[in-house]
Amino acid sequence: MRYFIELAYQGAAYSGWQRQPNAPSVQQTLEQALSVLLKSEISIVGAGRTDAGVHARQMFAHCDIEAAFDHEQLKERLNNYLPVDVVIYRIFPVSPESHARFDATARTYEYWLTLGKDPFLYQGAYAIHKTPDFDLMNQVAQKLLSHRDFQCFSKSRTDVMTYNCAVHHAQWTQRDGIWVFTITADRFLRNMVRAVVGTLLEVGWGKMQQDHFDQVLQSKNRSSAGPSVPGHALYLTKIDYPKTIVS
Repeated sequence: MRYFIELAYQGAAYSGWQRQPNAPSVQQTLEQALSVLLKSEISIVGAGRTDAGVHARQMFAHCDIEAAFDHEQLKERLNNYLPVDVVIYRIFPVSPESHARFDATARTYEYWLTLGKDPFLYQGAYAIHKTPDFDLMNQVAQKLLSHRDFQCFSKSRTDVMTYNCAVHHAQWTQRDGIWVFTITADRFLRNMVRAVVGTLLEVGWGKMQQDHFDQVLQSKNRSSAGPSVPGHALYLTKIDYPKTIVS
């Protein structure tokens, strides 16, 4: 039977979500825990791939489990077994055709900035020492909503079939002294959010003009965009599914 798992993790100790041969990953950590507790080899499929150091406040994965078990009991056993930086929120049955990655309709990320050094946020926010023009960055960010091909913000040598994404929301807001960039889209390319934030900062600092940002979007060339910001300040915060799967 197929099950969805809702979880969250602090990504500092991991090379990302996806299993890798010589580095710790969240996927591997969860697969090993499930396999030990269920006494059977369990493979899981995540809703997406977060990069090294990136956090997830909400992630979903699916797996197939043949043995009968108590959902709440397995959740508690997993939380006792897993390291402190990974938590399971829910385990629930879904139809055999449900897919954590392909059935997701939207994903939301946040990127956190602090203006200056903050010893309490250095592991979860990117400290900058020159204040950018956030109003201008918000104005420019709206261009993302009417664009589709985001190859200019994609990591090179990626195996995607298309670079098209539909961005529904992109905005900077201030929250308890932290500047947060929130972006929602149907899908994201590898490194896309970090490249978008880095390019918007170039605009906000006056290093890139608005018309140049338009040229970047049309270029389909990663080298035309700004640098990627560090991964430790990026959070996957929400994944949307049809209500028939996740309610």
